[in-house]
Amino acid sequence: MRTTLPTLVLALALAGAANAQAPDGKALFEKNCRKCHGDGRPSPAMKKLLPELPTWDEAFFATRTDADIVAVLSNGKGKNMKPWKDTLSAEEMAAVAKYIRTLRP
Repeated sequence: MRTTLPTLVLALALAGAANAQAPDGKALFEKNCRKCHGDGRPSPAMKKLLPELPTWDEAFFATRTDADIVAVLSNGKGKNMKPWKDTLSAEEMAAVAKYIRTLRP
């Protein structure tokens, strides 16, 4: 079985979290993500500026695993979402991925 990098990052993050206090996904999201992503539904002004911003609804999450979300956090997406791999640890990205699942409209 072949393991992908996002899956490995997520597994390492979860293993590390068992040994230390888990990062606060909500606090990390508020600090780094909320400006563009709002509460999972980008504001009309942000959506006009960045029309590719997704709404995090059931359809969005139905097709994405936490490892998929960590991969986007790690590597960025398109020209507007920067990669966070040099800013957030694997554990922090895993915590953010878990937190954003709570933001379903």
